[in-house]
Amino acid sequence: MIRIAVPNKGSLAEASAAMLKEAGYTTRRDAKELVLADTEHGVEFFYLRPRDIAVYVGSGTLDAGITGRDLLKDSGNGAVEVMSLGFAASTFRFAARPGTATCVADLAGQRVATSYARLVQDYLAARDVQATVVRLDGAVETAITLGVADVIADVVETGTTLRMQGLDVFGEPLLRSEALLIARADTERTVELELVTHRLQGVVTARTYVMMDYDVRAELVEEACTITPGLESPTVSPLHREGWVAVRAMVPRKGMNAVMDRLYSLGARGILVTDIAACRL
Repeated sequence: MIRIAVPNKGSLAEASAAMLKEAGYTTRRDAKELVLADTEHGVEFFYLRPRDIAVYVGSGTLDAGITGRDLLKDSGNGAVEVMSLGFAASTFRFAARPGTATCVADLAGQRVATSYARLVQDYLAARDVQATVVRLDGAVETAITLGVADVIADVVETGTTLRMQGLDVFGEPLLRSEALLIARADTERTVELELVTHRLQGVVTARTYVMMDYDVRAELVEEACTITPGLESPTVSPLHREGWVAVRAMVPRKGMNAVMDRLYSLGARGILVTDIAACRL
């Protein structure tokens, strides 16, 4: 039985649970439940703090886990990315009061407060910038106001909280983060882990694409198929109506209405879009 670490609380936990459920796995009903065995699928889930997941996976205690790229990088353990999961996207940025700094070189001699000390230290060391990293647990937005830091480094989604503290982001992002499936670096990928990966990839694909069906005149099918090439090739079937064919293809969910507009302008009719519940490619 493969053992997988799952976030136990917060938005990352909710999104992870939704994905696992879509992948066909049993998920917990009680937030107090710390271990759940899905014996039907040979998986045992351990619900842990997101920050601890990379530690358990990197040490080999657990086979795989779901966590953020920022937490993985900050852990410094022997865990690696297996696949991205398509949610919890964010950027990791420096922020300070206007006039404090405009680029990473300006951080020399400054105090940088963060909850991701290792990540920031590695980033600064790689650019030969000497700064004092102040490690704080939890929110760091008030560190400058309270006088313990000159600059902060934190996960930024909208920037609203930073602006409320009179802070502006500057420089390039230290890291672009998102939810990941991770595993130990020096461990051979088992059949069980490959199965989990295929299931989760199927969910990611199903969320990214929709199925589009439409009818079009036979002489326009080649042009129509350039608009909807599908992942491999569209399915084209003759219709009872002479001179017409039915086309089915997967198209990206984002921008699907623009695709429908192009098809309709070409002469396609009966254009239908349906969700994909699951898939294997």
